[in-house]
Amino acid sequence: MEIQIIKDKISQAEIKELARQTFGDMVKVVVDVERSLMAAGGEMHADCEQVLLDNGSSQGNLWGANIYPDSTGDDFIEYKSLINIRPKIGNRSMNIEDESTRFKVKSVITSFIG
Repeated sequence: MEIQIIKDKISQAEIKELARQTFGDMVKVVVDVERSLMAAGGEMHADCEQVLLDNGSSQGNLWGANIYPDSTGDDFIEYKSLINIRPKIGNRSMNIEDESTRFKVKSVITSFIG
C-alpha cells in the first residue's frame, strides 16, 4: 500500500479503506505539526516519516500516531510510535507526553478526517 500525503479532507470511508489495506482496523500516520499535513498508510511510522522528510518536513515537527477509524472519542487516535522517543526534548516514551503536542497532532488529524 502506497503511503499518501494528506493535505485536504478525506472521508471516513477513505480512512477505513487505508486501514483495510494494512492492519484492518488501524492506520499509521505521521503528522507534521508545523506544516499541518500528514502521511498515512504503510506498515511502519518510519516509512510515513521518510515520505514527509523527502517532501520537505523537518524531523523535529514529525510525530507518529495511530488512527482507529471504527472508534470514537479518545479511542479514535492513539499517540504512540517509536519515532516519538526523543529523550533530548523530554519525550522518553513511545507516547506523545506533551499535552500541547498531542493537541496539535489531534488538530491536524481531525481537520482532515471528515
